[in-house]
Amino acid sequence: MTPAEIIGFRPPRRRLPAAFAALTLALALFAAGCYLPVRFDAEIEVLRTGHYSIQFDGYIVELPLYESLFKQKVGGLEEEKKVETVKADFKRDKGTQDIQYQRRGIFRVKWQSQGDLLRAKMVTFIRRNAAMLTVSYAETTGLVSIYGASLTKDNIDRVAALGLGTEGQIRVITDAKVVSHNATSARDNTRLGGRYKTYTWVVPNIFAPTPSLVIQIL
Repeated sequence: MTPAEIIGFRPPRRRLPAAFAALTLALALFAAGCYLPVRFDAEIEVLRTGHYSIQFDGYIVELPLYESLFKQKVGGLEEEKKVETVKADFKRDKGTQDIQYQRRGIFRVKWQSQGDLLRAKMVTFIRRNAAMLTVSYAETTGLVSIYGASLTKDNIDRVAALGLGTEGQIRVITDAKVVSHNATSARDNTRLGGRYKTYTWVVPNIFAPTPSLVIQIL
């Protein structure tokens, strides 16, 4: 049974308030360390005030646990202990709204963060040494970068051998000037109106190009 068959779920779309100053976005949601999002929905709104809001809703695999279960090396109480360790790891981040264990090393995670990035300087999902998504502000240049960790070839081979992959959607909503992007689609945001546009990346698999967007605040 594949992860998609296990979870059988497509996360809902949401609107979130958010913002940045002049910024460069290099967006990617791939495995970092031991975590891999197998199905997800991520949304970021950016304004010109220096505030931000990010939300992630999806299913994440803890790779060592999944691999151990896949190879039937763990089970029972040992699996339960490892599950509680993963939950505790996520709950250390105050952005974690909910985490539920599904099965076979797969967790449903809801996470969000909002605030003033000009003050926070950096936001990571979930933590700096296992960041799947990082948002950072460089005060010296006035640039904000959003980026995710990429899989090495060895890890791609490892993930493929386990029958895993990744799919999802990333949306950026902004009223700022977009200099360049490689979004799957870019449309006026009729709900918010004015200068707002929505840039959407559909991520079909783990080999998809890294989404990128460059915004310049006037």
